[in-house]
Amino acid sequence: MNLTQQLVRIPSHKNVPTREKEVAEFIYNFCEDHGIEVEFQHITEDRKNVIAYIRGKGTGNSLMLNGHIDTVTADNMKIPPLAAEVRDGYIWGRGTVDMKGAVACILMTMVAIKRAGIVPDGDIIFTGVIGEEGKSEGTEHIVKSGLKATAAIVAEPSNYKYAVGHRGLEWFDVFVKGKGAHSGRPERGINAIDKAMTFIHRVKEELYPKLKERQNEFMGESVMNFGTIEGGTEQSTVADCVLIRIDRRYILGETVESVMQEYQEIIDVLKEEDPEFDAEIRRTPDSVLDLNHPPMITSMNEPIVNVVRKSIKEVIKKEPQIKTGYGWTDAALLTNYLEIPAVVVGPGDISEAHTQDEKIHINDLVNNVEIYARIIDKFCIEDRIIE
Repeated sequence: MNLTQQLVRIPSHKNVPTREKEVAEFIYNFCEDHGIEVEFQHITEDRKNVIAYIRGKGTGNSLMLNGHIDTVTADNMKIPPLAAEVRDGYIWGRGTVDMKGAVACILMTMVAIKRAGIVPDGDIIFTGVIGEEGKSEGTEHIVKSGLKATAAIVAEPSNYKYAVGHRGLEWFDVFVKGKGAHSGRPERGINAIDKAMTFIHRVKEELYPKLKERQNEFMGESVMNFGTIEGGTEQSTVADCVLIRIDRRYILGETVESVMQEYQEIIDVLKEEDPEFDAEIRRTPDSVLDLNHPPMITSMNEPIVNVVRKSIKEVIKKEPQIKTGYGWTDAALLTNYLEIPAVVVGPGDISEAHTQDEKIHINDLVNNVEIYARIIDKFCIEDRIIE
């Protein structure tokens, strides 16, 4: 509990001038104080991942425990975002659920293993990464560094469920071009807002039904969202441009290219139908670095999946559910680019994340330390793999 409070009290969102610097240094010092091997991965001048190890014998499975150390901003919160107040059995504040509570659980699990003098067969690796709420700079750096493990746990909140798959995520900008004119003579202009409405209507009419037909048992359905729309300059002027921003969640069988092409085909048809329609689509600038954000899937036959299932079951005393329709996580980078089978499992309910009164139940923190300890015991100690 105390460690979660300490982490929450250190702001680490995009409006902090040094971003995650202070929380990374706190975690580094915490690990050093508890005799855990730790290092920084420097990404920019102030921004750095913090990597901690419990070294194994080199004879068995290694496990990466991944958690991001940044949060979203706290501008909309109704409670003191950094107070980490304890009330009604919860810790309240920004990042309690997403995901400093989970980071605290991982660290306390490693401390418990260290204190017990347990030497696992393979390394236990904590990757505290920057930027998951942005472009996933931290885990992308992990990928590029080639840090490997037999399997990974990504500690996003799952509320005693676990996820072996989720949709990919890409952001697109559609620029609709018009021609400015005085609103007293609108016929002299081309209203980009009118044209944008036509595009939106056509997407809803033609693409929405197709998306509903695309389903994956571990990811849910393929979906999209019109996130923002900006256009025009003032009421007395015909709007000469509109920017539509789209969030697209896609499943196996779809690609960035195929997703983008579907919007392009609608644009091409509208141009043929209306010579005054002019639009183009591109990926939202700065939404990614070098790597795409593809879907994540881990086979149910992977040993780590059964280990996670068994470990949760032992703690909650019932069969845990598989969570579908989960939001995008850094697990996709690990599974797709490092070929590390990953499972998403962590304390708290994802519905609390980013909210005005974010909170996590203290019992969830305690229980997830036990879940992580059981996962490590079963996966990283000889003869304990659950068949």
